[in-house]
Amino acid sequence: MGKRNIRKTKDPHPVLTSVLDYFSILAGAAIVAISFNVFLLPNEVASGGVSGISTILFGLLEWKPAFVQWAFNIPLFISGVILLGKNFGIKTAVGTVFLPLVVYLTEDWEAWTRDPLLGSLFGGIMVGLGLGIVFRGKASTGGTDLAAQIITKYTGLTLGTSVAIIDGMIVLAAAIVFDIEKGLYALIGLYLTTKTIDLVQVGFSRSKMVYIITNKQVEIRDAIYDEVDRGVTELTATGGYSGNEKPILMVVIPQTEFTRLKQLVKLIDPQAFVIVSDASEVLGEGFKRA
Repeated sequence: MGKRNIRKTKDPHPVLTSVLDYFSILAGAAIVAISFNVFLLPNEVASGGVSGISTILFGLLEWKPAFVQWAFNIPLFISGVILLGKNFGIKTAVGTVFLPLVVYLTEDWEAWTRDPLLGSLFGGIMVGLGLGIVFRGKASTGGTDLAAQIITKYTGLTLGTSVAIIDGMIVLAAAIVFDIEKGLYALIGLYLTTKTIDLVQVGFSRSKMVYIITNKQVEIRDAIYDEVDRGVTELTATGGYSGNEKPILMVVIPQTEFTRLKQLVKLIDPQAFVIVSDASEVLGEGFKRA
């Protein structure tokens, strides 16, 4: 068999895209670094990652967090390139070096709160915001994410499990070095960081994906077109018991319009079978653009 010709889609504005990516990396890394210095470090909240390790070592030995982060991030980046055989690219290298640099430049900033709970809440949210922006720039800040990928390759564990193990060990170490309460605050910060990253990645808006199995598909389809002003896709399915073919209507709709759709279906066919699921991100006409 001959080789297929695979065409790569070209970016019509590659220079602008690259500039925006680097701006996202620098801005996101700066947010993470400042949040670390004004929320997490002063309150001894070690919520995972290399920043958590640097918080613990600062508490134990008073080592400067920026130097500790460089000491971990740069070798991890090099190890990732060697062991994983991937080209992590200049963008991740920039994030890996720039974040500790901002930590170093802002190390003398006053803490914005001395309440560990507030520190873990706002620190977790702001770190998640910064990392989410970095990820949108198609990069990362290196650190334990690369360590997790190495563990995954050589142990067979999933990436999520590897990340959980590393961050769990860091939080446990924080509980031992500081106290149990500080470990619990670290868990709060870690949880909020992961949730905020998701929000930055997919946005706050939520849509619903609705499957409608009905004997009145034409009437319901037309009502969706005319009264909800949404497109409908017709799928063909086969009943497992009867063996008969039956159409399924599929519609993706903003959450704010879901109640209206539900009422329409109920009015037209009270016996309709409706399946609803969340669609965390929808791109295209009528929704947000990529």
